[in-house]
Amino acid sequence: MPTGTDSMARRHEVIADIIAGQTVGSQAQLGRLLAERGIRVTQSCISRDLSVIGAVKRGRAYSVASSDISEGDRQTLATYVRGLANAGPNLAIVRTATGAAQRIALFLDRCGWPEIVATVAGDDTIFVATRNRDEQQVLLARLRREMAPVSS
Repeated sequence: MPTGTDSMARRHEVIADIIAGQTVGSQAQLGRLLAERGIRVTQSCISRDLSVIGAVKRGRAYSVASSDISEGDRQTLATYVRGLANAGPNLAIVRTATGAAQRIALFLDRCGWPEIVATVAGDDTIFVATRNRDEQQVLLARLRREMAPVSS
């Protein structure tokens, strides 16, 4: 079984690609498809991975919920986000308008972006944890795109 945060992120990416590219009806089938790609994992690992990436079974097949946000959410979030920064290799900082951090952190917790491990919100600052520098950079790029800070 792969270990380490890099292999976990890669496995999540492969699972999402498999589900997006073909009909996957069971965790056993997904396990076989992963094995064909050289990734050997247990059923419990697959179950956790599906949960982490936000995959759900709809009818007879798994699907990954879209991580795109609505235009209304984008506008609301852009109104409150004041800035983005990194802090070390696996922490992103989101600066918000006073009092908005918890609202935006709740959105981030629920949006299903696989690079987000956890958030901690204060009054106007959110710490967003990622597994590694690569995921941090993916997250910061996504935040810049989806929640473009309003210029003051």
